[in-house]
Amino acid sequence: MKVLAITFCFFFFFILTNTKFSVCIGFCRENEQQALESLKKEVYDPTNSLSSWIVGKDCCEWEGVVCHNLTRHVIELHIGSDLNGSYDLRINNFEWLPSLFNLENLNISSVDLGNATNWLHVINMLPSLVDLRLYDCSLQHIPPLLYHNFSSLETLDLSMNNFSSSIPKWIFNLPSLVSLDLSDSNLIGPFPEGPVNFTSLTTFRASGNSFNCLLPRWLFDLNNLQYLELRTSGIEGAMPCEARNVTKLKNLDLTWNNLNSTIPNWLYQCKDLESLSLSINNIEGVVSNAVTNLSSITSIDLSENMLSGKLPNVIGKLSKLGSLVLFENQFEGEIFELFNSRSNFLPAGLRNRSSLTRLRLGNNKLTGILPESLGQLSMLEWFDISNNRLEGFVTESHFTNWTQLRYFFAYDNNLTLKVSHNWIPPFQVIYIAIGGWNIGPLFPMWFQTQKYVQHVDISNGGIQGEVPTWFWNISSQFEVLDLSHNQFVGEVPTISTCNYCYMLLGSNNFSGPLPQVSPNVVDLDLSNNSFSGGLSHFLCEANKNGSYRLEILNLEGNDLSGEIPDCWMNWPQLMVLNLGDNNLIGGIPRSMEVLCNLKSLDLRRNRLTDPLPSSLANCTKLLKIDLAENEFVGQLPPWLGMKFLDLIILSLSSNKFYGELPPEICHLKELQILDLANNSFFGTIPRCISNLTTMVAGDKLEKVDIEYDFDGLGYVVRERAIVTTKDNIYQYDKTLALVTSMDMSNNNLSGDIPISFTSLVGLRFCNFSKNHLTGRIPNGIGDMKVLESLDLSENQLSGQIPQSLSSLSTLSFLNLSYNNLSGKIPVSTQFQSFNFSSFQGNELCGLPLLANCSSGGQNPNVDTEKDESDEDELDWFYIAMSIGFGLSFWGVCSCLLFKRSWRHAYYRFLDSCWESLCVKIQIWGWI
Repeated sequence: MKVLAITFCFFFFFILTNTKFSVCIGFCRENEQQALESLKKEVYDPTNSLSSWIVGKDCCEWEGVVCHNLTRHVIELHIGSDLNGSYDLRINNFEWLPSLFNLENLNISSVDLGNATNWLHVINMLPSLVDLRLYDCSLQHIPPLLYHNFSSLETLDLSMNNFSSSIPKWIFNLPSLVSLDLSDSNLIGPFPEGPVNFTSLTTFRASGNSFNCLLPRWLFDLNNLQYLELRTSGIEGAMPCEARNVTKLKNLDLTWNNLNSTIPNWLYQCKDLESLSLSINNIEGVVSNAVTNLSSITSIDLSENMLSGKLPNVIGKLSKLGSLVLFENQFEGEIFELFNSRSNFLPAGLRNRSSLTRLRLGNNKLTGILPESLGQLSMLEWFDISNNRLEGFVTESHFTNWTQLRYFFAYDNNLTLKVSHNWIPPFQVIYIAIGGWNIGPLFPMWFQTQKYVQHVDISNGGIQGEVPTWFWNISSQFEVLDLSHNQFVGEVPTISTCNYCYMLLGSNNFSGPLPQVSPNVVDLDLSNNSFSGGLSHFLCEANKNGSYRLEILNLEGNDLSGEIPDCWMNWPQLMVLNLGDNNLIGGIPRSMEVLCNLKSLDLRRNRLTDPLPSSLANCTKLLKIDLAENEFVGQLPPWLGMKFLDLIILSLSSNKFYGELPPEICHLKELQILDLANNSFFGTIPRCISNLTTMVAGDKLEKVDIEYDFDGLGYVVRERAIVTTKDNIYQYDKTLALVTSMDMSNNNLSGDIPISFTSLVGLRFCNFSKNHLTGRIPNGIGDMKVLESLDLSENQLSGQIPQSLSSLSTLSFLNLSYNNLSGKIPVSTQFQSFNFSSFQGNELCGLPLLANCSSGGQNPNVDTEKDESDEDELDWFYIAMSIGFGLSFWGVCSCLLFKRSWRHAYYRFLDSCWESLCVKIQIWGWI
């Protein structure tokens, strides 16, 4: 009994001295109490996040403070978002911290420490510190040296700061460190070179930085490393070919870098590896059969690389793999038959039951048929083979055991769905996207069995006839419904209530009046159908008691008529409005001024009239204005260039605009496409044209296309632009970011082409034809290195073709016909490849024209041009000299004529000079 009592006391003492409680009995140490009270007084806490820190009350009972159960020392301190989720705290100094001598765990999260420059020096005075976390604290500097090492530190988290520096060497010499997190801290420069003292490190996270270097060799010599994450960190070059010591790795994430090697063989020997992500790199080669050695793997993501491969026939035999993700690769060859021996290790009763839940192979270049063995993946929940080159039939056998399937992405393949008319799928999907498959001609009746489907894409499926009534009745449960690019006919009924949905019914043969829609529809695409009638019923009469959430409305390419109604106050969320290619008349209604979120306005190819209303100036977020091919009149208002500072596309061609081009148009610095062709503008081309800085920028690779992404559903609407160039009409969407175009053709513009025009070195397409331009073609036009098309025909330009124009290797279209140009056509492979019609109607000679030049085979262009300019300079020299001589002569004479004293002095000077000359002549005579 005595022994039992002693044992119990010993056990109880052990518990007291070796455990930590957040709630304790008794007061904490006096000096530590005072230190925390000092912190409470000096911390900036506008939201009262430290409200539980009541001065005079035991600090061990304060929230975020943990005391040792026996010694009463403060051993843990947690301040910041871990308390009340506040981000308003600010601590300016750490003078209170050294009193917490026994502190083991310091966690300060989402607290502004930007002014606390002494933080590391003070923290270094805590010899017992084991866990240090300064996450999201606005720190801007890591001191390069430590006065004493953190010999006991096991966890260091400095993520989500803004250091703007390289990692100091001392961090890599913490022998007890187990976890290091430097993610998203704006670290730059390469990793320090080895050796490092990381014998205990198991976790290293440094994603979201800009190291821009190779993977350090020492990183793969860490015996205990289990988690390595360097996503989006500028890692480049090859992965190490050997890494024998990395045997405990569980998670490797090198996504979104610039790795360009093959997958190293040592990686397949990491038998504890559970997650592998090398997506969005330039990794080449194939996936080796040795991947079957990864016995613990649950997720593989090799997306957006340069791997070669083909979907293996034994893909359905995958087992004990939680997730295989090869999403968005650029496969070009064959993936070997992987995992083919895996199932042999399972008991016989489990060999047909796979644990694979995610299989993503989308956005590759996979070819061949879809293996029927996929039907064996009974636990599959997410399947993605979208955007490949697969072909052949998909039958009921492919879905045999897919009872758990919820997400099915398979669009953009050349597959044919071949199932019976009364087929009942074993799955209940939430998301099904099979657009681009051959599904028709009958409507897929098996959709009647899907009770929970929210996203349906059966676009471009060859389906004909009317949409069944039962399908319209379940449309209220859809978030996305894409029936576009089929051959549906009939009327579209009222689209009933949905929570937040996208209705894409374009490019069919729907007819009748426009349907009324639910106020919760976000995107409505009814374009390229045969809807008729006016817009009033659709826009003005529905939902009179509220407003719509509609952000995109596309009614382009129908037979709509009448005026645009003046009731846009019901549609305040509208971002994209396309009413182009209809039969609308009248002007732009005033109520459009309420569309303050409008980014794209397309009214092209209607019969709209009147001047541009000033109310349109309120739509200051516009990125695109396309009013081409209408009958708008009047001058361009100055506010067009003052209000739309973010405008990228301005197309006003084929209207009845007139007057001079306002200089305010030069304020549109973001403009990429300017189309003013086929109007009646006169005057000169504005000299300020060089202010269009986006056209000045030669490098467009960093520009992105205009896209509208909605609510994170992955549905993106891409903006487009129609450009007339090279005597053809082109539509740009996916490459819109690279297009820069200026078209002022077929107007009454006069004067010369301003020299400032040649500073638009990022311009690709230019058309100034059919005007009254005079003068020379600027010599600096050769600096426009990306110019692809240049049309200056049917003007009155004179002089010679600049030799620099022949140096434009990108120029694929040139028309200088019907001007007053003279001299020899520059000699270059580029110029001689153009048709003779590009130069006819001038006084030019040389190939490709038949007229020979009289210069004996020599190219007179440069010398002649130089002679002409020299003659001009010589003429101006004589003129200036004559004027100067005349002014000087008459200036002196005027002074002598009107100033008697100067006249007498001048005569005396002449007399003295004459006498002196006579004396010298006599002396020379004597000599």
